[in-house]
Amino acid sequence: MTNHHQPASTPSGPPPTPRQQRYLRQLAIQRGVTFVVPTTRAEASRAIDALKRRKPEPFADRSREIRAVQRDMACNRGDDARVLHDVETEGYGRTATWKRDDS
Repeated sequence: MTNHHQPASTPSGPPPTPRQQRYLRQLAIQRGVTFVVPTTRAEASRAIDALKRRKPEPFADRSREIRAVQRDMACNRGDDARVLHDVETEGYGRTATWKRDDS
């Protein structure tokens, strides 16, 4: 019997070093971008090179954005997308279902 839960591809090389991972996170924050977590040292190196070629985001923009997100989180903004349990749903866990409006 075959194993249907095998990963699509296996990494071909050693995993990225902790130093590469820290540097990659630092560069991504400075550039104001996200990245896909690399699975090999070679992928991490390519991602680092690509981020180094990007222009850093101005510090004032980064700090303004961070303050705005912190303020929104403190004021519970953005909670409109939150599901209201016991108002919109019935049950718990995998047995939870949406309540029906029978009116």
